[in-house]
Amino acid sequence: MTIPVIAPAIPRPAGLSDLAGPAGSSPPGGVSFASILNSAVSEVERVRTVARQGTEDLLIKGKGDIHEVALMSQRAELSMELFQQVRNKLVQTYQEVMRMPM
Repeated sequence: MTIPVIAPAIPRPAGLSDLAGPAGSSPPGGVSFASILNSAVSEVERVRTVARQGTEDLLIKGKGDIHEVALMSQRAELSMELFQQVRNKLVQTYQEVMRMPM
């Protein structure tokens, strides 16, 4: 069993200008914040599914190598931790913006 190549959990936008624009509209580049967020959630879930499947294959079917399964599990854990840190930073930023006097 070989370790599948896994893309970064959170896609990187081409630039911050891609995210600028009025609320609820897509920026000129066509990339919206919601699509980036959905893509990130899907990627984290895919990495977790691959790790879970590798673990099941090793434990139930006896297929695979324990080192490869450990690497897949670690990748899944790191992807989730990174996603949680990004989420926490977004919530913190939102809370700071909401505290600004208008």
